[in-house]
Amino acid sequence: MTEPSYLAAVRESYDTVAADYAQRVKSPAELDPLSRAMLAAFAEVVRAADRGPVADLGCGPGHVTAHLAGLGVSAFGIDLSPKMIELARRAHPSLNFTVGSMTAPAIRDNGVGGILAYYSTHHTPPELLPAVFAEFHRALAPGGHLMLAGHVGDDERLRPTRAYGGHPVSYESHLLPPDRIAGLLGQAGLAITAQLVQELDEGTRRTVATFLARKPERP
Repeated sequence: MTEPSYLAAVRESYDTVAADYAQRVKSPAELDPLSRAMLAAFAEVVRAADRGPVADLGCGPGHVTAHLAGLGVSAFGIDLSPKMIELARRAHPSLNFTVGSMTAPAIRDNGVGGILAYYSTHHTPPELLPAVFAEFHRALAPGGHLMLAGHVGDDERLRPTRAYGGHPVSYESHLLPPDRIAGLLGQAGLAITAQLVQELDEGTRRTVATFLARKPERP
């Protein structure tokens, strides 16, 4: 399978910023109350469903993977950036982290009880999101749960040249309306169970949307 061209820019950029990213990005304990509550709710429904482990796709340095493990969830991480995976393994040696892509994760059909995509889908060009969400559906066991969170906007396309301490980056970010993301998840066969939109306030730079979805027991 040919790798989508945008992934090279994402991989190179996150390899470049990895060390500063790990230091600058908030740990789950430092997140706002609503974000922490959504992660806790996701962990609870995954534990209750008991369909298998959680794959943290786009896990970065593993902060959130480890947080889920601390909430009693069996979790492992996959990230496109080898440098991020190196940091994750070093910080959390008891957990499993591998290099890979959410466009074709090395997970068997119906192989996981949960998928977390935490601020990790926004680099995907919108026209490729249906294929990514189809992979989520394929990998989830029937009755399994998805949590997707990230910045949203009015079809904004961002092209930063530097990030996380001034390091050069070449990726793009695509901020879609929440309703469009929800619609794409539904088209992939994932049923939305909860949706939270956190609007801009004095402490945030961009609107954030979090979705909880479930793969039905039967097609």
